[in-house]
Amino acid sequence: MTAAERIERAPAMYLQVARYLADDILRGRYQPGQFLPSEAEMEKRYGIGKHTARAAVAELRRMGLVESLQGKGTKVLARGILPAASVDRSIRRTTKGGWHVPEMTRTGSPVINRTVLDGPPAVLLDQQDGDAISVDRMIHDPQTGTRMAHRVLIPTATAAAVPALAEHPGAEIHELYRELSDTGLSLSFTDHVTARACTPGEYSALGLGDASPLLIAYRITADADQGRPLLCEELKAPASDACMLTYPLTPTQATVR
Repeated sequence: MTAAERIERAPAMYLQVARYLADDILRGRYQPGQFLPSEAEMEKRYGIGKHTARAAVAELRRMGLVESLQGKGTKVLARGILPAASVDRSIRRTTKGGWHVPEMTRTGSPVINRTVLDGPPAVLLDQQDGDAISVDRMIHDPQTGTRMAHRVLIPTATAAAVPALAEHPGAEIHELYRELSDTGLSLSFTDHVTARACTPGEYSALGLGDASPLLIAYRITADADQGRPLLCEELKAPASDACMLTYPLTPTQATVR
């Protein structure tokens, strides 16, 4: 192994500083409401650069321990505070037979492409390497500025059975539900939630740090009678104190035997 190939196993400096400060917070050295040393003070105390200090503070925010206040500094949060951005994932029928889903603030127009299904969506749709239409949107929480990525995947087989989906794939998701139910389908919805580290493209698009975890929710819309998957919605959000997914739960009916 050459020097260029050698892997540094020690945690990055900003992680070491963040963990040191996190330990101080959890041990009570810094109480809720108190401010941490400024970035300039951190530079002197730990012998680091401003970018490392800034990254350490960002990591503490991702831990849910602090918040950064413009012009004031970094304040320690009380434990147990809920995330600032809450994403309502509810779905309900309207009195007129349509569908209602909470509105999301969007940035720009949807980007529509043809794609080949792979990864978790392909598995959940049971269509590995199948063709699909993808509709990508960027959304954000106007109060916190939290950025999220939303994608709808419409398999070619579903679009062929319901041509309106192929004609207007960029329609609002409740309109896609309406097109499906208008064909006589009874719809069911299942969310599959997981988390992983960001890829470089994801943390750049969402404005996250390179060590940020990502929360991913895959919502599968299916034919309730046959259990056949029809659509996949993918939501990517920061898995930190910035964002929380909220689900209302309705108990299912017991199976009649």
